[in-house]
Amino acid sequence: MIHDPIPRGVQTALPRFDEDALDIADYLKAEAGPDDIHTDATRRQGLAALTLGAVGVVYGDIGTSPIYAFREAIRATGVRDPGAEEVLGILSLLFWTLILIVTVKYVFVLLRADNRGEGGILSLYTLVRLAAGRRSVPVLVLALTGAALFAGDAAITPAISVLSAVEGLGLVLPALSAYVLPVTLGILVALFMVQRRGTASVARLFGPICVVWFLTLAGLGLWHIAEEPGVLAAFNPLWGLGFLWQNTGVAFVVLGAVFLAVTGGEALYADLGHFGRRPIMLAWFGLVLPALMLNYLGQGAMVLANPDLAAESFFAMAPEALLPALVVLATAATVIASQAVITGAFSMARGAIQLGFLPRLRIQHTAEGQSGQIYIDAVNWLLLWGVLWLVLSFGSSSALASAYGIAVTGTMVLTSVLGVLYLVRSGRMRAPLAALAAAPVLGVELVFLASNAVKIADGGYVPVAVAAVVGMLMWAWWRGTQAVRTRVAKLAIRVDSFVRMMRGSSVNVIPGTAFFLTGDPAIVPSALLHNIKHNRVLHEQTVFLTVETLRVPYATAEERATVEPLGGCFVRVILRFGFMETPNVSRAMAHARAAGLKFDVMASTFFLGRRRAVATGAGWELMMDRLYVALSRMAADPTDFYHLPRDRVVELGERVAI
Repeated sequence: MIHDPIPRGVQTALPRFDEDALDIADYLKAEAGPDDIHTDATRRQGLAALTLGAVGVVYGDIGTSPIYAFREAIRATGVRDPGAEEVLGILSLLFWTLILIVTVKYVFVLLRADNRGEGGILSLYTLVRLAAGRRSVPVLVLALTGAALFAGDAAITPAISVLSAVEGLGLVLPALSAYVLPVTLGILVALFMVQRRGTASVARLFGPICVVWFLTLAGLGLWHIAEEPGVLAAFNPLWGLGFLWQNTGVAFVVLGAVFLAVTGGEALYADLGHFGRRPIMLAWFGLVLPALMLNYLGQGAMVLANPDLAAESFFAMAPEALLPALVVLATAATVIASQAVITGAFSMARGAIQLGFLPRLRIQHTAEGQSGQIYIDAVNWLLLWGVLWLVLSFGSSSALASAYGIAVTGTMVLTSVLGVLYLVRSGRMRAPLAALAAAPVLGVELVFLASNAVKIADGGYVPVAVAAVVGMLMWAWWRGTQAVRTRVAKLAIRVDSFVRMMRGSSVNVIPGTAFFLTGDPAIVPSALLHNIKHNRVLHEQTVFLTVETLRVPYATAEERATVEPLGGCFVRVILRFGFMETPNVSRAMAHARAAGLKFDVMASTFFLGRRRAVATGAGWELMMDRLYVALSRMAADPTDFYHLPRDRVVELGERVAI
């Protein structure tokens, strides 16, 4: 009688089992690398340098709002020659919007709600998730919607910012008006073309240029305020309330334009991990907020003295001789603002991938030692296509202004809601008190959201449509991932049972180390089962390697690696990365060595399971399943994505019905 070296339980499981490979590492190399633990860059740089960097990156978007915010608010009134009621009323609304939403909500409150130093809506979602101790589908939907709305904002910001600045060419020389669109398209194409090279080489210029920009804003404002000091009365909030009371017919439309002044406010929270709370606060109170207020006051003073200049209230502030320089400076500032949003889109996409909201995409690091400097090819070109389409479709910054606010207001409302949930679920506040504390800000944001919603037909549908598409893609991917995991769990063999079964097996043992990647450390990967069935061998050291994504931005040295002998030739290794990290297993293996794993790189083989999902649902579920299947086929090749050594990789695949 011939003794079969493969236990019967393993044979039974082989035809049905599939490895859950969605959550495994992004990068895998054979050699150990240097230490990869994230260190806080803010500790290595001086406060002045960080504050200067925050001026350039964090406030690039909100800093370009004076180019169009006051102009669009005046235009929304429908008054040909605006007087004190319109000018002072709108200025008052602008000021108190900046104070309530940016200063109170973001600077004073949300900057303190950090997740190991990281901010942004995905970080806030993970805080709520950790505080609750379990997954909540409604909270998940809020996070997905917020991330999707950010995608709409990321497409519109470069278009409206650069277009509004280049439109100043028509004021320098009217004959140049015909070249506004070609110049805008050229700048945008060039901007996206250089993303692959990274922004590290030019990032050091962002701060100084933006400092010059904000000083210019303040200087122009002071000049015109001196000519019409009565404009300072706009600090009185009664002017804003009185304007809304007296102009109920256009109040909603005007509020939608006023909100343009705080677009980019979300960057204060999203970039928290790059600069820290103190530099962001110093930059806001020391330069950005005073410059913005002075410039808005200056525009108002000029329009009070010369109502006919309201149509181009920003560029009309400069003397004719200095207008070309202002146009060039404004264009540089808008390019910087666009760069900040593009970089934010890359970071948001990486976080979404790590949290399981998007399929794996190839992520490239563009700066040595700076984890935040990344490039994602698919995101870059999709954004460029969307930005060019917006510029060509709308043709002017005024037309785009109608499409701009709704994505930003939606994101801000969702951030406020998640903030309240965090306060309640973390036990910091009782629900009634948290709702009462958030009511003023959330109420104002809901009013702004409603005011922007009335512009859906005039262009507001664009960010809504973008958000709907992106949200559906993320939901389809998350839903499909959960379905596959559930099916795999029903068919899986547990590691402890497998180890016991293999003790009595006469399967051949060969020298070397085999790494079998699995998304669940308690489940035997199908690649190992197939290897035993077809090759009838085990390596003298067989490692179940799992890469986990933590619900925190960065893993500590203590969290990075766990090594657990399972008996016989089997070892379990778990490598952990934060959701803001791009997993690099080759470097993390140094931590595994320190934890006790011994292996020879040149005698190691890496086995990777490849799953092909097959849609089998019906109706709406079938459509979502097919979308998941399509997304899975668009995902980056795992060998490239994980940086596996091609001559040491064995891939085994299987079809899985969902």
